[in-house]
Amino acid sequence: MSHIPYTICRSGTYYYNRRVPIHAVNSCGHFIRQVLSKDPLKAEVLSKRLSDVLEGAWSSTTDAPPVNIFTIIEGFQPRRVALSEIAAEYLALKQIDQTPPRVALSTFISLAGDRDVSEYTRQDAKLFVHHLEMKGNKTATIRRRINSLSAIINYAYSELELDKRNPFTRLFIQNEGADVFKRRTFTNDQLKWGYDKALSSGSTIKLFMPLLGETGCRLAEIVGLRLEDINLDNDLIHIRPNSARRLKNKTSERVVPLVGYAKLAIEQALTQADDEWLFPQYLKVGHCYATHASNAVNKWLKKDFGGLTAHCLRHTFRDRLRAIECPTDMIDQIGGWRLASSIGTNYGHGYSRLQVGRWLRLVLIPLASSDGTYTLDPF
Repeated sequence: MSHIPYTICRSGTYYYNRRVPIHAVNSCGHFIRQVLSKDPLKAEVLSKRLSDVLEGAWSSTTDAPPVNIFTIIEGFQPRRVALSEIAAEYLALKQIDQTPPRVALSTFISLAGDRDVSEYTRQDAKLFVHHLEMKGNKTATIRRRINSLSAIINYAYSELELDKRNPFTRLFIQNEGADVFKRRTFTNDQLKWGYDKALSSGSTIKLFMPLLGETGCRLAEIVGLRLEDINLDNDLIHIRPNSARRLKNKTSERVVPLVGYAKLAIEQALTQADDEWLFPQYLKVGHCYATHASNAVNKWLKKDFGGLTAHCLRHTFRDRLRAIECPTDMIDQIGGWRLASSIGTNYGHGYSRLQVGRWLRLVLIPLASSDGTYTLDPF
């Protein structure tokens, strides 16, 4: 007997086999027996769809309409779709950074092939994990790759109406989390020294340090700035998506006041900008190459700051705001982090630019001058 509802299997072929309710006998006969497929997955899909149609037709207790079984079977042939095809469809619909899922997809297809999405098994998923472990990937990276593929597979199963268990669900990663290290942060003295060095160096690369350190922005958010995103009359920048780079999430779109070294760094960067982009050397063929900028600035930071990186500036920025007891939802708004898990934080329009500016001025690294230190005029 078959485990698929309303089917029997004879000599490897699945048949739909069902008794007709009394009120539908006149239109459908006493029994329905119809060849489905030799493929159990295909047979299961066809059986479910045929059952849905029949039960809809038989829902009335009298005068059930006739049902053309052959037409139903022909019209409900399961769609076979390659993983790459359904992944392209998924990524076109989702407003996300496409690099992580594309990297995961490329690696997985190189190992398991670009097959019909219904054909992948748990063994294929385990092979993928083993490959990443052997390459020395951190367990957090492996988990992100798994999650990317799992999301694509879930979308495929939903769109294709496949009743299957996702092979990437609940995958075990050996020693997961044991290789996590706490990201180090910069001291205020290191920030001051680095900012002064950046402004006096004439290097566009080094300008990323004060820009990141005094705004809390992600590197790609700064690298992908258009000139129209910069408002020096009001000392602010607009972090918003454009044709060359997306943002990480919806809360990433925001307005960030420019204070202290960040304003000076923007002014200096503008002298080397083109008529559209702040950092045109990292914008090629309509794409933002933030990774190239990251490699360049990290080479300097790691050498002069004992292994610290550009992303450490973002961690440092959050710690600096914590140190002055800045409200958590204000911190999240300034840095474009996902809002804290409270329904109330999503209400209203958030803090004003003036309120944000006041907190930023409390943590800015003071600018050096011949007569000591100073800060810019408040908003």
